[in-house]
Amino acid sequence: MVLFALRQQVLRCSSHCRTWARLPQRQRSGCVYSSIHGFNQGEIKEKLQAFHGGSIDLLKQDSGIAVLTINNPSRMNAFSGSMMVDLEERVSQLENWPEGKGLIVQGAAETFCSGSDLNAVRAISNQQDGMKMCMFMQNSLTRLLRLPLISVALVEGRALGGGAELTTACDFRLMAAGSVIQFVHKHMGLVPGWGGAARLVHLVGSQNALKLLGGAVKVDPELGVNIGLVDGVLEGHQNAEGAAPLLQQAENWLSRYTKGPAPVIQAVKKVVLSGRELPLSEALRTEKDIFGTVWGAPANLEALASKSKHK
Repeated sequence: MVLFALRQQVLRCSSHCRTWARLPQRQRSGCVYSSIHGFNQGEIKEKLQAFHGGSIDLLKQDSGIAVLTINNPSRMNAFSGSMMVDLEERVSQLENWPEGKGLIVQGAAETFCSGSDLNAVRAISNQQDGMKMCMFMQNSLTRLLRLPLISVALVEGRALGGGAELTTACDFRLMAAGSVIQFVHKHMGLVPGWGGAARLVHLVGSQNALKLLGGAVKVDPELGVNIGLVDGVLEGHQNAEGAAPLLQQAENWLSRYTKGPAPVIQAVKKVVLSGRELPLSEALRTEKDIFGTVWGAPANLEALASKSKHK
């Protein structure tokens, strides 16, 4: 029995290594850009750190669900430069959380996020620095979406510009009554630069994406559900009488998908990720390798012993 368990562990480790060896380097790291694209992360982090304000707060819970809070209420939770660096560091922490299963992204003080802090934007308005900031945030939000956790954006109040893009970097989106998601980039003479346009097309299709971007359409919960951008509408506001707090509602909603051992939930996310991002033949081989990491593992053996398949 000991030899069988050891053999299974060796097979799982070797399969995992083959999986990641086959993926492109940028996907293994989660990043889109690296030094071969002329991207120097240390350099742009140093520049962004000069523009202070707000924070990105991370709370890891025993349930395996973490809460990431965009916290800059005086500017409607807009991202300062230092907050962009905070986000990258929080994503790194989540990438290395073995017990993690789920993630809720929310804004402080009853609003989600209004994009970039204009003070930082004005200070790096030259094209070269703007492109570096764009690459930095694309890397961070791509890594957020590629986390082996099932993630949901909890949208209360307004999610504008970069805040709207942030919602698309989660697996799901929940909206509170009266909240709005709006890609306002056109009003600033811009298009999305944090990966929001590409992800939006995958979520709602090219025609709906063109309408939302070209018209800077205010997406309320009803429209969001109708076009497939939103996965659920929560009852009332944070302090509404008789309604559970929004964060608790979001945790209850997410828990139906994160119930079970962390290695299994993470494997579920990984097979979906490979199916979404890889060509079919590569996705199938990756799925096989990820399957090998859970076959014969403790959760599988326990389920076989309890005959829980049909429960």
